[in-house]
This record gives sequence, C-alpha cells and structure tokens, in this order.
Amino acid sequence: MRLGLASRRGILTGGTWCADHNKLVSDWPSEEMVVEILTNDVRGGGSACNLAVDMKRLDQDMPVSTIGLVGDDEDGKILLAEADAAGIERSGLRVAHNGRTSHTDAFTSQTSGRRTHLYLPGTAAELTPDHFDLSASSARFLHLGLPGVHAKMDAAWGDDPNGWVTVLKEAKKASFATNLELCSVSAERIAELVRPCLAHLDLLVVNDFEIAAIAGLPGESASGVDVQSCVDAARVVLEAGAMQLVVVHFPHGAVALSRDGGEFSIPSVSVPLDSIQGTNGAGDAFAAGLLYGLHENWSITDAIHLGHASAAASMRGLGTTDKVVSWRECLDLATRWGWRETL
Repeated sequence: MRLGLASRRGILTGGTWCADHNKLVSDWPSEEMVVEILTNDVRGGGSACNLAVDMKRLDQDMPVSTIGLVGDDEDGKILLAEADAAGIERSGLRVAHNGRTSHTDAFTSQTSGRRTHLYLPGTAAELTPDHFDLSASSARFLHLGLPGVHAKMDAAWGDDPNGWVTVLKEAKKASFATNLELCSVSAERIAELVRPCLAHLDLLVVNDFEIAAIAGLPGESASGVDVQSCVDAARVVLEAGAMQLVVVHFPHGAVALSRDGGEFSIPSVSVPLDSIQGTNGAGDAFAAGLLYGLHENWSITDAIHLGHASAAASMRGLGTTDKVVSWRECLDLATRWGWRETL
C-alpha cells in the first residue's frame, strides 16, 4: 500500500512529549494500602516521543522530526536529551519557560502485568495549532496525538471543532499522509474529539477499546476481545472517514480494513511470559512498526507483522522505547519466539 507522496520521505511526529516516571510494584494496592516500589526510572513517553524514538530504533537512517512543548525543568531536559540521543530533529520541540513538563506516574503491577497511569498535563495543556509549523518539513507521514490530554488542542480552534482538526487540515494541504493516535480516555470523549478528524485522515491505528468508542459500538466483553466486533467497528469508522486503512490492534493480534475492500486478520507474536517486563509503550511500538512498513511500501500484511514484532520487542522493558531494536532484529526475535496460530 502506498500512502503519501513518493517524493517525500520521513516521519514527523506531533503532540505529546511526556516524562514517564516508570515504577514497578509487586501489585496494585487497594486504597489506604502500601506496596513497595521495586524499580523506578524516568523515560520519555507520549505518542510524539515514543513513535519518534521507536522509528529511529527501527531504522537509524529514517528521517524523523517532531513538534511538541516541554517545560524548562528536569523532566524537560530529560526529554530533550532523549530526542538528541535518538537522532531526532527537534527544532519544533519548544521549551515553555516557567512551565512544568507533562509527566505521568506509570505503575506496572508485577503480579498482573497491568499498568496504571496518573497524569499531570503541565505544558501539554498549552500546546496549540500555532506550534505546528509544517511548511519546512518534507516528511511523508504526520503522526499526531493525543486527543483528550491537551486542553487547548481539544478545544474549538477558529471555525474548527478542535485543534486536532486544524492541524490535520493543514497537514493535508501540505501533502502529508496523516495518522492520529489516541489514548484511552472515556469512550464518549474519544468519540467527541475523533469523529471530526476522520475526514482528514489517511490512516487510523487504534486499539479495540478506541475503535469501539469512535464507532459508538459496545467494547470488550467479559470474555475478552471480540474480533468480529473489532471488524464491525472498523468498518463503521472506515465508512465515516477518508482513511485508506484502519488498523485495530489488541494483545493477541490485529485486524485491518482497507478502502479498496481488503480485510486482514493477523495474530501477534507468542511472547514468553518470563520475557515480559511491561506493556507500557507496546501500542506505540506497534504503530511505529506498521508505519515504517507502510512508509517503505511494504504490503499491509508485512507491515502489520512488523508492528507485532516491534510491540513484542518493546515488552522486554519497563520503558516505552528501551527495548525496540532494528526492524530486522525485531522480525528475527518474532521468528524465534513464534507467532500465535489464530486470533
């Protein structure tokens, strides 16, 4: 599948740069209970950060640039240093003086493997469409997020229902292929913010909860992910927007629907349980692998396989991007571990 202009190359990420204060705990406590923090570190997080870093880890030669807003504080310095270490072009990553960098206390339960995020918006609340100067970029894809955690971007902007629409419209005028990433705020809030964006997207990569929210359909059942429900929701969303491809990922696989009628169901990597340190950032790693494959004009199937392989590699660490490796190494790792047989 070919998205965007062949004359353009690279990825521009925009939106959330957040400092993740990653904490591993034995289990998630009840109110007024105490548990010990087993490990504690600070890493870059958020859609713009994670996908940019993952993309450079997949292929150091891929041009990657970013747009965002951080504070003039220790967390902001950590994020800027992480961008520099990864080789990301960051002239669009502005520093708000006297502002506090957006940060998340990201707790992972060693017992369940589940994660709980406590989020402070900080400078993310001050990001607006005015921060997005797209004119100097020759990137092929714009990866934008996260609606629901950026107060000014979430609000109406001029005649547009929100700032995300404003940026996406400008990106389409500038010949970017556009993708929007989400975070799991309430289903009602996702629908409110994302539905106006659908007319300005070329690609949408979301999880099972998010696709159900956008479609206005029931989400996960008590028995887990219902694959056919994901397909049904993806079809509703595809028909409601301009996307050429809608991809829905979940722990045991992914489904995808293309504008030309293609339908794909691809199981994920069979990751050994003792190799899983955390799932924080696995969705970003999946999106990075998928976008890399699509950027390189791979088939949809091959691109989704790389998405699964990138996500599997990322789960070996607590940080969102620490364990993502080159695309060849990710695929080699997936081959060693093997693939689930069915969805």
